[in-house]
Amino acid sequence: MPKPDVATNQRAVRGSRTGRPIMALLDLLGRRWTLRIVWELRDAPLTSRALRIACDDASPTVIQARLSELREAGLVELLAGDGYRLTPLGRELMESFLPLHRFAERWSRRG
Repeated sequence: MPKPDVATNQRAVRGSRTGRPIMALLDLLGRRWTLRIVWELRDAPLTSRALRIACDDASPTVIQARLSELREAGLVELLAGDGYRLTPLGRELMESFLPLHRFAERWSRRG
């Protein structure tokens, strides 16, 4: 378990000794399937099964682990009967991806 950094009062994360918020977010988003889950939840809630199918039949164990991490981070919530959806904070994160998405579309069309 990461130890708190006494100087900054933040937890250390993979790839960072400081645990600064940007490093913690990059650590979370850099985990396998995390970005894909956030992307797939951009338009509507999805059940666990629908999310797994949308994620190319990723391992249910990995999907559930990532959903737990995203819920703990306040980016995803579970709705009774509807599945998982982005929280307002998760939607804000998704909005920050849109310029990158537009860039990726332009980049993919390069000669």
